[in-house]
Amino acid sequence: MARLIDSINSPSDLRKLKPITLPVLAAEIREEMIKTVSKTGGHLASSLGAVELAVALHYVFNTPKDVILWDVGHQTYAHKLLTGRLKKFHTLRQLGGLSGFPNRDESPEYDTFTTGHSSTVISTLLGLVVGRDLKGEKDKLIAVIGDAALAGGMAFEALNHAGHAQKDMIIVLNDNELSISRSVGALSRYLNRIIVNPAYNKVRKDIERLLKRIPRFGFRAYRAARKLEEGLKNLLIPGMIFEEMGFRYFGPIDGHDIQQLVLTFRNLMNLNEPILIHVITKKGKGFRYAEANPGAFHSTGPFDIATGRKGETREAMTFTNAFGEKILELAENNPRIVCVTAAMVDGTGLSEFASRFPERFFDVGIAEGHAVGFAAGLARHDFRPFTAIYSTFLQRGYDQIIHDVCLQRLPVVFCLDRAGLVGEDGPTHHGAFDIAYLRHIPNLVFMAPRDPLELKDMVEFCLSQPGPCAIRYPKGGASLTETRTAAIRLGKAEVMKNGKDLAIIAIGSMAGTALDIASLLERDRLSAMVVNARFINPLDEELLEGIAHDIKRIATLEDGVLKGGFGSAVLEFLERRKFGDIKIRRFGLPDRFIEHGKRSELFSKYNLTPSAIYDVIIKEMM
Repeated sequence: MARLIDSINSPSDLRKLKPITLPVLAAEIREEMIKTVSKTGGHLASSLGAVELAVALHYVFNTPKDVILWDVGHQTYAHKLLTGRLKKFHTLRQLGGLSGFPNRDESPEYDTFTTGHSSTVISTLLGLVVGRDLKGEKDKLIAVIGDAALAGGMAFEALNHAGHAQKDMIIVLNDNELSISRSVGALSRYLNRIIVNPAYNKVRKDIERLLKRIPRFGFRAYRAARKLEEGLKNLLIPGMIFEEMGFRYFGPIDGHDIQQLVLTFRNLMNLNEPILIHVITKKGKGFRYAEANPGAFHSTGPFDIATGRKGETREAMTFTNAFGEKILELAENNPRIVCVTAAMVDGTGLSEFASRFPERFFDVGIAEGHAVGFAAGLARHDFRPFTAIYSTFLQRGYDQIIHDVCLQRLPVVFCLDRAGLVGEDGPTHHGAFDIAYLRHIPNLVFMAPRDPLELKDMVEFCLSQPGPCAIRYPKGGASLTETRTAAIRLGKAEVMKNGKDLAIIAIGSMAGTALDIASLLERDRLSAMVVNARFINPLDEELLEGIAHDIKRIATLEDGVLKGGFGSAVLEFLERRKFGDIKIRRFGLPDRFIEHGKRSELFSKYNLTPSAIYDVIIKEMM
């Protein structure tokens, strides 16, 4: 039997379908998503919850002339399937295949922005709206934002501006978490049928104009009528905060009732004012394992569809697990240790800490800037805040790192999980820039461990420091080295192997790569000193000076961007000390945004494998 989904090559094909067939199409979309993500991994639960919403939006609005923006983008798999990407959907998150997020390079027609960070969409929507009006165009512009993303500070700043601007725009609040289901009932549906009805809104506008024309008392009467309407809506609908901010609020609406969604969008699309439509959806809708445990299927690896079971990981210890274990151990004996994160409890390894010490654990939601400022306040009361945030998301708290923590010399510890290349999530999630954006900040001690055991040592070391510290570490694990040649001391590197022909200075997990390169060089009867730098700031200047005097050939290895990175710090030191006769080669990521793909594939593509680096060293340095 032919599938409806196979006939959809663009939203114009979708709009040819009869409304009664749309639930069938939604079911086929879910089936396609589950089948694909079970093999590729991906953000499944959120995308399953937004299927009817995506279908209804593309069915009613004239996309791509009308524009739909998706905040974060991890709910857009149905959007991709409806916009001509069905035949490539099996390549989801694979190197050279479809991105797991909206991506302009992939679909400039339908993906207006490449997105992967939350809470940005209302700002970009308003910019598009103002640009449209300045150009005299008439297309409709719609943003879809989740309830968790709406709590981000940038979203509220944009709401405030948009409500003041009073422009023709539509925001769809996709709510799959807030406990407001009590309002999704018969009375609420009845009231919403009234207030979205075109006849009601026409009468409302006519009465508004009529009341305002009454001599002397017109505006008083209008204000009284508005208060009556607001009072009735406030009694029955949890949306008055948006009304007060300047939006017309409609909802909550069942986000899986596709006919109601279509009717609502059609009735409201010609209201030329700021509109917020509140829809209630269920994460994981249509796949029972994702419905039962949406957190586990938010970002999932491959799984078995019949059982929901995922493949077993073979890594004995990851950096994330090591951090979680060590901070729990230290907190048992130190009541001043507190942990702060920004809506990433599981991903940063803090689940057990949150359970064991709930009064000392703080998840501030998607608000990284606030997380940093909040940690600064805790530090001023002599607590020791460990602020665990992914490298790419800590970028959003940059000003607070400088202004609220480092300028004040406060002992906040920044734990940057997912540093370097994260793999399939791609350019919005790679932690490629943290070395460059942190190493130059005064008063900040900045470290990177070579393996999970060294991460544990560094976490404990931070407690001995009087000021701010940062530790960066990648997703996954690294080869464990059971012996340590020296305890961690401020600004001191670890010499892992002695040699006279070349010094390979590596930061973080690239130390393992450095050892492999040294082994390859031994086949050519070349001996390489291998240095685990440990510290990005301060550098081990005594060791660097000795290497510059005695060896004069230096290769630096890092898994971040070369511009402003660790190798740049070494170059700057050599320039300051006027070492002009040094042959140096830096290995790291190029000056570009790195695409999605498996980490091993990306390291190979960008020549950061031991064999690729060895080839360059032999050809250019020896």
